[in-house]
Amino acid sequence: MLTIDTLAGGKRLSTQELLTAISEALAAGETEFHILASGQHDIGGPLWHPEGKSLRFTVTNPGQRVGSMCMPGTEVIVEGSSSADVGWLNAGGRIVVKGDGGDTTAHCAAGGSIYVGGRAGTRSGSLMKHDPLYAPPEFWVLKRCGSFSFEFMSGGIAVVCGVDVEADESVLGDRSCVGMVGGVVYVRGPLHGVSAKDVKVRALEAADIDYLSSHMDDFLQSVERKELQAELTKWNEWQKIVPLTYEERPKKVESHLFDFRTNEWVPGGIFSDVVKDDFSVVGLVTSGVMRQRVPQWENARFAAPCQFNCPASIPSQDRFNLLRDGKVGEAYRLVLEYTPFPGSVCGSVCPNLCMDDCTRGQIDLSAQIGALGRYSREVTLPQAVQKTGKTVAVIGGGVAGLTAAWELVRQGHDVTVFESDAKMGGKMEQAIPRSRLAAEVLEAEVARVASLGVTYRNNETVDAAKFAQLRQQYDGVVVATGGHVSKVIPWPGSERLVKGLEFLKAVNSGQKPKIGKKVVVIGCGNAGMDVAIGAYEMGAEEVTCIDVAKPAAFEKEIEHVEELGGVLLWPAATQEITAEGVRLTDGRMLAADTVIISIGEVPDLSFLPAELPQERGFMKAGAAGKLAERLYTAGDTIRPGLLVDAIGAAREAAKALHAELTGEAYATKEKVALPQGRLSTEYFERCQTGQVPQAKEDYLRCISCGTCRDCHMCEKSCPEKAISREIKEDGSFAYVSDDSRCIGCGVCAGICPCGIWSMHPNNTPLPCN
Repeated sequence: MLTIDTLAGGKRLSTQELLTAISEALAAGETEFHILASGQHDIGGPLWHPEGKSLRFTVTNPGQRVGSMCMPGTEVIVEGSSSADVGWLNAGGRIVVKGDGGDTTAHCAAGGSIYVGGRAGTRSGSLMKHDPLYAPPEFWVLKRCGSFSFEFMSGGIAVVCGVDVEADESVLGDRSCVGMVGGVVYVRGPLHGVSAKDVKVRALEAADIDYLSSHMDDFLQSVERKELQAELTKWNEWQKIVPLTYEERPKKVESHLFDFRTNEWVPGGIFSDVVKDDFSVVGLVTSGVMRQRVPQWENARFAAPCQFNCPASIPSQDRFNLLRDGKVGEAYRLVLEYTPFPGSVCGSVCPNLCMDDCTRGQIDLSAQIGALGRYSREVTLPQAVQKTGKTVAVIGGGVAGLTAAWELVRQGHDVTVFESDAKMGGKMEQAIPRSRLAAEVLEAEVARVASLGVTYRNNETVDAAKFAQLRQQYDGVVVATGGHVSKVIPWPGSERLVKGLEFLKAVNSGQKPKIGKKVVVIGCGNAGMDVAIGAYEMGAEEVTCIDVAKPAAFEKEIEHVEELGGVLLWPAATQEITAEGVRLTDGRMLAADTVIISIGEVPDLSFLPAELPQERGFMKAGAAGKLAERLYTAGDTIRPGLLVDAIGAAREAAKALHAELTGEAYATKEKVALPQGRLSTEYFERCQTGQVPQAKEDYLRCISCGTCRDCHMCEKSCPEKAISREIKEDGSFAYVSDDSRCIGCGVCAGICPCGIWSMHPNNTPLPCN
C-alpha cells in the first residue's frame, strides 16, 4: 500500500500534484492507496491499472468530488465525512463514506454503488440514470437526505434507511422527487413534500424485500453499523417511491393552432394576397422536405489515414474488412491491385507510412499493416483475358519498372522489360541488404510479375540507338532506369572514397569487397544505414556514420545500425579525405581504413534525346510522368524517394499510358483525408501491448476509417427506424435512409464508429402553392 501524506514537510500538496502522484504510482503498478488528504478534489476518480487490476483508496478529509467518474474495479473508502459531489457521475466504482456525505452526493451516478453511513445533503441522488446495458447505480443512505433529493432521477436504485430521524418531518427533505421519471427510491421513516405530480408511494412487494434483504448486510458492514440489522429489516416500516407513468401524469389542457386558424382566422386578412393557407401544420420534429438536415451514407468517400499516407494508396482498411468477413483470399489479393511487391516492400523494407497516423494508435498501437503484406507473397492474379494488341517497352527492371509492367500487362498489353543487370529487381536486388530483404521473397515476387506474361530481357543495356529503336518498335515506352550514379563531392582526397551504391552492389552480388576494420560512412540517410550494415557484414569492427545535419534515416534503420555497434555523428562536415581517415571542418580527425560516401544518386539519362526536358540531373515530367507522346517515366528518374513512392508513381504512369493507348480519358484521382473528428474511437476497447494479434488477425482492432464495417449500429440506433440495409445486384451492400421516416436528428452520424454518415443541410425546394 502506498501512503501519501498531503501535508508532509509542512507543505500542502495541490490537487493537481496529488492526482499526478497517484497517476505515476498507478503507472508503476501500485493498486492500494492510503491518502491523508487535506481537502484535495477528485480523489479516486476515472483511474485504471495498466494490467486491469482492482484499485483501492482509503481516504481521510477529502475535498469535493471524491470518487467522481469512478470506474469499475475501483473502491474508495472515506474514513469519516466528505464534502459535496461524492460519486458525481459514478461510472461503476464502489464508494463508501462512513460519515456524512455533502450536497449532491450520487449526483448523475450511472453505475456502481455509493454507501453513506450518515446523512446526505441537498439534491443528493439527483439526475441518477441507468443504461440498460449495465447494472443500475445503487445509492444507500443510513440516515436522511436534504431537500430536492432525487430531483429529475431517471434510473437506478436509492435506499434511505431513516435512522435517528424521528424528529424530522421527512427523511427526504423538502420537494423531493421533483421531475422523477425513472428508478425507485426505498424509504423508511416519515415522508412529506414528495412531488405528487411526478411520483407515487407504494408498499413493498416480495421482489423489493428480496433486494433490500440481500444488500442490507453488505451496506451495514461497509459503514460499520451491523448492530442496526434487526431494526432495519422490519419491512412493514418501509415504502417505495416510483414515478408515475405517462398515462398517470396530469395533462395540460392543450389549445391547437389549427382551431385558431379555422375558427378565428379572418378570411381575406392582411396576408391573403401572398399566402394561400393549406391549413397543414409543420411540427417541430418532422420528416421529408421539412427536415433541416438530411443524412448521407458516404462510404469510402474519404481515404483512411493509412490509405492517405501510403504513396501507393493501398486501402488497408478494405483488406481488414475482407478479413473480418472471412474473405481471406480476396483480402490477400486486394493489395496486388496496387503493388506487385507486398512482401518485398510493404512487409520488409518500407517504413510503413501507413502506420504513422493510424487512428488505432490513438487508442493503443497502430494496426499491423506492414506485416499484413507478407501474407500476400504467395497469391497471384489471373492473366488478362482480353488483349489490346498494344506493345509496351519498359526500360529498367527495378521497383518502378516492374510495377509499371505489372499494371500494364493486367490491362491486356504485351510488355517487355529491358534490364542491364543479370537479374531483375533493381536496387531491391542489387543494394538492399539481405538481412532486410530476403532473396527468396524478392525472387518470388519478381517471378509473379513474369507469370502474368511480362517478358524479361536481362543483360540488355539501352543506349541512344536502342532507345530510338524501342520508340519505333513499341506502341508505348516507360523509362524507369532509377538513380545509379553516386554523388561525390570533390573534397581533397575524394579519389580515396568508395561509392556507397557500388559497395552495396558488390556485397549483394557476392563479390565480398575488402574493407578495413574502421569504416566511416559519409551520409546518414537510409542508404547510408544500408552501407553501414554491409560494412559490418564484410568484417568491419567499427563503423561511424556522419552527416552535416540530423540523420534523415528512419528510426528503425538507425536502431538496427546502433544495435550492430555503429555510431552516428552529427553535425559533422567533411573537409578532406586522407590516408588516416576523414578530417572534419572543425579540426577533428576520424580514423578510418575505408571511407564510403552515400549521399544520394542521380539517374544516367545519357541515352535519352536532348529535347526531352531535364532539370538538375533529373527528368522534368508532366502529369503522371508523361515525357512525350506515348512516353512516360517514373521513380528516381524524376526525383529520389522511397520504394513505395516509385510504386505509386509507376502505377499512375502505367494507367495514363494505358488510357492514351486505348483512347480513354485519364485523370489522377485526388485523395481526400478523412477528418479525424468524424470517428468515434470510444467504441473500441483498449488492447494491452501483449495482446496485439498477428497481422492477419488484427482486423478487430482496425477501425475501418471512412469505410463501413457493416456493424448495423446506425440501423439499430435510428429512433425512427428510418435506416435499412440493402443488398445491391453485385452482392455489395448499402445503408439507406427513408426520407418519409427520417427526422434529420443526426443519431446515425453521431454513433457511426467509422465516420460514414454525414449530415447535410436540406436544400430540397419546398413545394409551391
